[in-house]
Amino acid sequence: MLLMLKGVCFLIKFALPSINIILDIKGNRNIIIAGIYSLLLLCFGTIGYMVIDDFSLVNAFYMTVITVSTVGFGEVQNLSDAGKIFTSVLILGGLGVLAYFITSISQNLFQNQLSFFYGVYNKRKGVAKMEKHVIVVGYGRNGGQVVNELMSLGSSLIVVDESHEIVINNMGQPIRFIEGDATQDEILIKADIKTAIALITTLPNDADNLFVVLTARSLNPDLKIISRASSESSEQKLRMAGVDSVVMPERVGGAHMATLVAKPDVVEFLEHLSIHSNKATQLMEIMCKEIPKDLLNKPIRELGIRRKSGVNIVGFKTVTGEVILNPSPETKLIPDSKLFVLGTDEQIKQLQNILEGDPD
Repeated sequence: MLLMLKGVCFLIKFALPSINIILDIKGNRNIIIAGIYSLLLLCFGTIGYMVIDDFSLVNAFYMTVITVSTVGFGEVQNLSDAGKIFTSVLILGGLGVLAYFITSISQNLFQNQLSFFYGVYNKRKGVAKMEKHVIVVGYGRNGGQVVNELMSLGSSLIVVDESHEIVINNMGQPIRFIEGDATQDEILIKADIKTAIALITTLPNDADNLFVVLTARSLNPDLKIISRASSESSEQKLRMAGVDSVVMPERVGGAHMATLVAKPDVVEFLEHLSIHSNKATQLMEIMCKEIPKDLLNKPIRELGIRRKSGVNIVGFKTVTGEVILNPSPETKLIPDSKLFVLGTDEQIKQLQNILEGDPD
């Protein structure tokens, strides 16, 4: 009995360094549990052989190791019937513990490797603080469409999504992805919300969109916020929370389908004027930020915009947000107003030069 106790003390002393090594692996609960199971199995097997068949400490430990590892070496000494039964139990237990240990280590290595590449990816994407970019919350069907349209227009983007799988699967895209809950301040701060120009939240749940809007508005009061909504009651709440525009996909889709039946040529015409159209003539908005003094408060007819640039003015938006379709020639240009024009890239560029005081 004294010899057995000495042997147990020796095993514990031998095992402590291994336990410390396992416990140093922070955040890997499965590996810690698997390591403890393995050590307990070794102690159990060694003590069992010493008690049942009177093995020496070394022989008992050696017999336990070759039994658990199933290497196929012969018995170090003859076993009794009880010893054979004990060995069978030890083999079955060893297979389970060994399989669990190998699985835990493999899973840990894979996750660490994936986290490493994901960390490098995010560092490369986020070295410089982004400015004047658009934050898209949610990368589902609507969010993916938003991202594709904005990318086609050359906008700078950051996508926020809670799904780890979505973020990993889209690492190859030339945009920055952030994994996390957009209702949390730290996630939106990580997305540089204070220097962003707009946020679009496309989450399927209206309550989630509402929380995102409240968080975003508190962090950046001047941010332009666009949200998806599923019902009219949600639309009202979102506008009260500070949303600039609310889009209801069902309403837009239904109206579009109805128009396809009632006015199919109108829909085709509007598609030709889409902002992402590849056609030569496009519908564009021109911001009148710094109008030269000689053009300030002058009516459109005196500017000769059509004659000088070739564009057609189809709309005008005042600083108060009022939109005037087909404005009259007497409409005056004022700072921070907008012109909606039809024209080619060259014509629109010429108009911008005129409004900047450089007609050449």
